[in-house]
Amino acid sequence: MKILPRDLAIHAALMACAVAVLVPFLWVVAAGFRTQISLLSGDWWFTPTLFAFRDVLFSKTSDFILNFRNSLVVGITSTVVCLVVATLAAWSLHRMRWPGWVIHLFLGWALVFHMIPPITLAGAWFTMFRAVGLDNSFIGIVLAHVTLNLPMAIWLMGVFVREVPDELVQAALIDGATTPTILSRIVVPLVAPGLAAAGVLVFVFSWNEFAVSLNLSMKQTATVPVAIAKFAQDFEIQHTQMAASAALSIIPAVILLLVGQRFIVKGLTAGAVK
Repeated sequence: MKILPRDLAIHAALMACAVAVLVPFLWVVAAGFRTQISLLSGDWWFTPTLFAFRDVLFSKTSDFILNFRNSLVVGITSTVVCLVVATLAAWSLHRMRWPGWVIHLFLGWALVFHMIPPITLAGAWFTMFRAVGLDNSFIGIVLAHVTLNLPMAIWLMGVFVREVPDELVQAALIDGATTPTILSRIVVPLVAPGLAAAGVLVFVFSWNEFAVSLNLSMKQTATVPVAIAKFAQDFEIQHTQMAASAALSIIPAVILLLVGQRFIVKGLTAGAVK
């Protein structure tokens, strides 16, 4: 095959983007295996050590394992709630007889709301949750994360729900199937790739969210991003511990991406071939 200059330029650009993403990531991971002195002195060659990882995981002053569990609870719960609500909302918008202006207004508002910086909402949420007793609780953090990620999930699920063949729905209705039956036995299996893609994105965004979690949580409910930030104190910044905890924090997202990769690819290529 003849390689065109255009193809070479595209591959070179893609490789440059990959290097721009991978080099900082590899540097952070490598920093977790260094000592504080080696890192600050800027040595290129160093003897790997697990001190930072042991300090993060097993030190009496570190709550990283608790924070890791908190992030799993918040991330999984908010993802499940987002997927359920987004699927029902997408079904209502695209399969029920709503006026067109209602659909456009709702989706437009969801898009605009998704553009609002989360930090601008944190103060109001803190006041509201404290008034109803949900401050420093998983419920408050989950509700905040669901609110932040639901617009994106609705947009994504709307794309897949629209692709469900109307003939299948009509046939099910003729056979006497109820709406819950149609959703559970027809719609959900067909939009499974969309659920996987939306689920991965919602979980990753919830897992990495910092500003809202910092304002709504305390020691008992702090998440992983909050835990990483705590290694930067007024008189000391534990760079290697921050790097080690950052390296550990990517494990759930990587596992989720590996498990759901085939569903995501299937969802992205749905309809490409007839």
